[in-house]
Amino acid sequence: MKSIEIDLHKELKKYFGFSQFKGLQEQVVNSIIYGNNTFVIMPTGGGKSLCYQLPALVLEGTAIVVSPLIALMKNQVDAIRALSSEIGVAHVLNSSLTKTEITQVKEDIKRGVTKLLYVAPESLTKDEYVEFLNSVPLSFIAIDEAHCISEWGHDFRPEYRNLRNIIRKLGDIPIIGLTATATPKVQEDILKNLEIANANTFKASFNRANLYYEIRPKTKNVESDIIKFINLFKGKSGVIYCLSRKKVEEITQVLQVNGVSAVAYHAGLDAKTRAKHQDMFLMEDVDVVVATIAFGMGIDKPDVRFVIHHDIPKSLESYYQETGRAGRDGGEGYCLAYYSYKDIEKLEKFMAGKPLAEQEIGFALLQEVVAYAETSVSRRKFLLHYFGEEFDEVNGDGADMDDNSRNPKSTKEAKDQVELLLKTIQDTKQIYKSKEIVLTLLGKINAVIKSYKTDAQSVFGAGKEFNDKFWMALIRQVLVSNLISKDIESYGVLKITKEGKDFLKNPTSFMMTEDHNYENTNDETIITNAKASNVADEVLVSMLKDLRRKVAKKMDVPPFVVFQDPSLEDMALKYPVKLDELANVHGVSEGKAKKYGKEFIDLITRYVEENDIIRPDDLVVKSTGANSALKLFIIQSVDRKLSLEDIAAAKSLNMDALLKEMEQIVYSGTKLNINYWVDDVLDEDQQEEIKEYFMDAENDSIKAALKEFDGDYDIEELRLMRIKFISEVAN
Repeated sequence: MKSIEIDLHKELKKYFGFSQFKGLQEQVVNSIIYGNNTFVIMPTGGGKSLCYQLPALVLEGTAIVVSPLIALMKNQVDAIRALSSEIGVAHVLNSSLTKTEITQVKEDIKRGVTKLLYVAPESLTKDEYVEFLNSVPLSFIAIDEAHCISEWGHDFRPEYRNLRNIIRKLGDIPIIGLTATATPKVQEDILKNLEIANANTFKASFNRANLYYEIRPKTKNVESDIIKFINLFKGKSGVIYCLSRKKVEEITQVLQVNGVSAVAYHAGLDAKTRAKHQDMFLMEDVDVVVATIAFGMGIDKPDVRFVIHHDIPKSLESYYQETGRAGRDGGEGYCLAYYSYKDIEKLEKFMAGKPLAEQEIGFALLQEVVAYAETSVSRRKFLLHYFGEEFDEVNGDGADMDDNSRNPKSTKEAKDQVELLLKTIQDTKQIYKSKEIVLTLLGKINAVIKSYKTDAQSVFGAGKEFNDKFWMALIRQVLVSNLISKDIESYGVLKITKEGKDFLKNPTSFMMTEDHNYENTNDETIITNAKASNVADEVLVSMLKDLRRKVAKKMDVPPFVVFQDPSLEDMALKYPVKLDELANVHGVSEGKAKKYGKEFIDLITRYVEENDIIRPDDLVVKSTGANSALKLFIIQSVDRKLSLEDIAAAKSLNMDALLKEMEQIVYSGTKLNINYWVDDVLDEDQQEEIKEYFMDAENDSIKAALKEFDGDYDIEELRLMRIKFISEVAN
């Protein structure tokens, strides 16, 4: 198969400017390239889009991407077009196109130019489109936001339910399902509905370690609290979510009056205004968008620094999805939600008129939100547990990044109560949800308890010395500790796990944390995010951002399509002054360097000259950190006297990155005999001259050496000699 010949790392660098895949990306890309049905569960910011974009760009034929929102499709298409010289590389096919535009799209597909075709599910119901797509080579079909298929998902869309029937009409084509949020229940639903039970499933960690989670009580001064908070993030992008259109408008006006540049976004605005407001946000003409969830999936801006929930969402999945809009570039991301039980009661009222099955699902999801808001255990642990993932709240990545972890509440021994709880679940035959278990413990009757004659059992009323809040809090904590679980099939029914059975046989200490009581307000302090990004040269970053905004406006694309924030920050660390140096900056592909690079290089060059900046010697791509296997490979290859260029190529490194690894090896005390290579680069006298310099120098700084030799030697030559020197003299 052709795919075997594809050098994925080379293609990744060529199209996206990255030297390394992130997390599970490489495995997913391989699965798709080999024509397998593939199911990807990857959180927002995890690089989900690249998983299907890269295979689409390198495989023959056109990939169909089903997406629920026109705005999102537009963003994706803009981003793909920025990577290629061919504008037809990505197209949208939906109701917003004219006949002429549709003809152009079809022409580009026939010519084999279009690699990605974004469609709404409704477009695929049209016979003419299905007929046309059947006549051209297709590589695969990707269903983005696949949770829309599931009634248990936070964003169920009936038109998604019919996708499998449509795909059948397109013949035997690999199906790729992708979602950024899915509980075990939703995952099962997606696989079943798409009929891809055999799919290669990849589930990335849902842990977004750079996000800080905080819940505050919602007081009557919530607007002033929000303004105070935003003022701490002056000039940074943020999103505020409200549940109603009316509230969106109110909050927007309050912010504008108080000097915050903000726009509103909700479904009640006409399409033109919505698009305008979204573009203003993307183009950095305004800092804040106040929105309903209509804005949720339509935004793909990597440098959102805070997400505020004025109203608590209807499900934890919505909450996770919406908070996931923050810090997608790995930088600071503050997620603040204001909580009041009154809001929950409002949401319950909204559900009253809906069908019974829908109500049941809605209430179950809402209870999870209440549990999350009121819990005093690690919020990260609670969230990840909800998505079926374990988390070490002491040593895990981002363990201290929530208000409960920073300000732990007092604990008390609850071994006996846990034992009673488990015994109650066991004695009632594991058929009840939390509500019935709590009623049983309190000795209260409802119709369900009466029908099963639970009121005649010994556990009935055995826990009435504690109130319902205590028992609900204990159930949540016992769930998170994995002593009980919620059944997937009949969602919400409590079952005892193996660990729970072991606890019953041999009860051990269980320290219960007191839950928050949000009826009283807590202190006003704002904890700043400890993981905020550090930039070497803030002034230059600000200048680069201004230039990016101008270039973006000229090109009519969002600023992040030109270069993302981490790329600008890397430029401010490395000061690249040549195009080939720019290609070594994190996230800058060859195509991007050629397309946008000149103005940025000119600016940095001027800045370096005007400020007498000595550029660092390590113009390398930020790597994920050296590992021992790589070091061993380098040592063995040098021993075999292999060309350094060949060693670098074998591990998809550039020369600078290889030298960095070699420097780490010799500085950690291991000899590297690179004479065979140095002798080809420098003659004996030159080597002696540099060696003498290092012998007498105060330190081993390459900057200082460059200054000393005043252009006689380049950085690479000096670095090679430094490696040889340290290896011979120090080791």
